[in-house]
Amino acid sequence: MDFGLSEEQGMIIETVRRFIREHLEPLEQEVEDSGVLDAQVARRLLAASRELGLYALNMPAELGGGGLSTVDRMLCEEQFGHSTDILIRRAFGNVYEPLLECRGAQVERWLLPTVRGERTCSIAITEPGAGSDAQGIRSRARRSAQGWVLNGSKHFISDGEWSDFFLVSARTDDDAISLFMVDKGLPGFSVGKDQKMMGLRGTPHVELFFQDVPLEPLALLGEPGQGFKLAMKALNVVRLAQVGARAVGKAAHVLERTLAYAQERRQFGQPIAQFQLVQQMLADSAIEIHAARLLVLQAAWMIDAGIDARDQISMVKVHAAEMLGRVVDRAVQVFGGMGYCKELPIERYFRDARIYRIFDGTSEIHRTVVARALLRRGAALFDLHR
Repeated sequence: MDFGLSEEQGMIIETVRRFIREHLEPLEQEVEDSGVLDAQVARRLLAASRELGLYALNMPAELGGGGLSTVDRMLCEEQFGHSTDILIRRAFGNVYEPLLECRGAQVERWLLPTVRGERTCSIAITEPGAGSDAQGIRSRARRSAQGWVLNGSKHFISDGEWSDFFLVSARTDDDAISLFMVDKGLPGFSVGKDQKMMGLRGTPHVELFFQDVPLEPLALLGEPGQGFKLAMKALNVVRLAQVGARAVGKAAHVLERTLAYAQERRQFGQPIAQFQLVQQMLADSAIEIHAARLLVLQAAWMIDAGIDARDQISMVKVHAAEMLGRVVDRAVQVFGGMGYCKELPIERYFRDARIYRIFDGTSEIHRTVVARALLRRGAALFDLHR
């Protein structure tokens, strides 16, 4: 088993790393202070990213995307973890895989413009009464002579203010769940308040309201009743990328800063890195980051090999999210008072990390998934050759 990176992989990682360092890092504090990203700056980031071929890396090359394998994408997503959520979204895109189900006129209207960065999409599943239980949604689309009529609401929709259309889950015939592409600005469709969060400054999380919204037949993505399957397939990759890989990258970034500070900060006549209890915190963080990285890459390899990786992704979701929380908590401890102070970004990392244990399925839900897989498959869950 070869754990080495190819020359091409190394070049992609270095290109992404340099882009983040040169284009995104200088903007992080401004976004943190203001809570918004200027639209003109966002357009510049998109243009710079597209020029380097870094936009929509998860989309097939024949559609104009990066055409990366899942493993290669996770290597890039780890680098994404080194910066702020909203800057990553604007620079590298947020193109959801269900859009690959577009057919006929849907391709030119929704898929290709999104891959090119001309349109922005958000996925809208979560409702006030349906979070981790994605099947608990109550939004409904009934058939009409002109297509469909959508009623219901969504909340915590990330990137909603930037998006001009949404992948909306709704119950249709026989109470099955379908997925619709819903353009902003349709009659009866309104965007509610931006629900302010503890962390992730600059990324809007909005409410959506649908009151007798008319949808043409073309708005249905895939077949009726396929929505839950399409959404879960997308969310599995999102969990691996935006939680697993980015948590690894964010934790590695935090550890780098913590290590540098521990070597510079002196107490009792020596760097605090010489204290054994500080060394233990550094070592524990390094070990946990390395283990999470291997879990991410194994699950990505399984996807590329056509192996069902849902149970492994649940393991990644739990371990990577909780690992990140422990790493940033240790960082605050090592930095001491300065770690709690807004003068340094450590307290921001601490706030941003907390949501990882909640979004895309809580740690408790994913532990249940792993436990049920163990009860169903036993030791075979860990043996890829059985």
